[in-house]
Amino acid sequence: MPKIPTGLSSLSPIQPLKLPLANIFPARVRLTILDNKTNPEIFNNFGEWNSIGCIFFDKVNNPNPNKSVTTNSFARPLFPNSSITPVNNEIVYIISLPNSNIQDNVNDISYYYFQPINIWNSTHHNAIPDPIYDNSMPESQKQDYEQTQIGVVRRVSDNSTEINLGNTFEEKLSIKNLQPYEGDIIHQGRWGQSIRFSSTVKNAEIPNTWSDSGDNGDPITIIRNGQHDDGNDPWVPQVEDINEDLSSIWVTSTQQVPLNASSTSYNSYQTEPEDVQSYKEEQIVLNSGRLFFNTKKDSILLSSFKTINLNSQDSVNIDSPKTIIASQEVLLGDKNASESVILGDKFLGDLSKLLNSLVSLCNALSTPIGTPQPYVPNVAIPAPAAQTLVKAQSMLNKIEQYKSKVSKSK
Repeated sequence: MPKIPTGLSSLSPIQPLKLPLANIFPARVRLTILDNKTNPEIFNNFGEWNSIGCIFFDKVNNPNPNKSVTTNSFARPLFPNSSITPVNNEIVYIISLPNSNIQDNVNDISYYYFQPINIWNSTHHNAIPDPIYDNSMPESQKQDYEQTQIGVVRRVSDNSTEINLGNTFEEKLSIKNLQPYEGDIIHQGRWGQSIRFSSTVKNAEIPNTWSDSGDNGDPITIIRNGQHDDGNDPWVPQVEDINEDLSSIWVTSTQQVPLNASSTSYNSYQTEPEDVQSYKEEQIVLNSGRLFFNTKKDSILLSSFKTINLNSQDSVNIDSPKTIIASQEVLLGDKNASESVILGDKFLGDLSKLLNSLVSLCNALSTPIGTPQPYVPNVAIPAPAAQTLVKAQSMLNKIEQYKSKVSKSK
């Protein structure tokens, strides 16, 4: 048996609507089609894969007591390139506009929905219980809503909620909105993700961490995935913290970024680079628990006007079939390294010849001179002795040539 959502009981094939063009009204989301498995019969009857992201709704001011799943309660997303998937019990605006049958019948229209309206001014969700069908609200949930001079405010403080948000959406009461500043354009997800297009804001009533340098209006872009716990109530907006948020990308112009770098040992430099916290020119700073760069077809290319620094508290490892360093000078072990590295192959080749001559000379010297009597010279000695002398002198003459002109060590 196909799974029918709670409160949605009947199925009906799509039929053309006869509605006024551009009629707009508010509606409560009852179900969102997200896949072909949760409600397969609904999926098949309402367009199959073309129905993904579509919703079923009830009119806010005229709900359907039968909760039927019909064309009259079916709406598609309005925008093709940007989507905000609503959760159950969020309120959306519905508009009636032409559909794909416009070439055959210009009067055929369908319902489309805007993004959820911001009832609670919350980026996490804006669902609200149905006052008609959910009038048996428990006392614990009633306490979640406070009356103010301008209306009802939802402030959950008991870590529980009874609003039906769907099958998998789990409310996280700790999700906060971002604190806005004058002129900000902010895009926020439901789970603590955000993109802020902001600027330097000096002397703001609620300070931020990027406005100590530069002038008001200097641009900054902050991308954040996963907010931090600042200890405040969940309804109090927060400001990004590059050290505490899960993952961040800060794109600056004149701002100083208060990043606590994991390693700041610059012993390899004669003049150390400027620290990230004091640098006041444009830079891009990435911070996360781990950074992984990967290419599927070509190379990772790092290009720098000045230096490239690899800094680690543990080690710098290079694993590769071949490592090539093309440089006019290579210092190993210390920035002041001065000892030349030996050209191993050339040195060992000449040393091998010298050792072979020494072996021959030693073999000749192992025979006592003038044995047996009478004492006469050992004719085996002069030849290897002369050869060894030539080889030793040759190595002495080119001793400087064994030193590397590039690599220095300590």
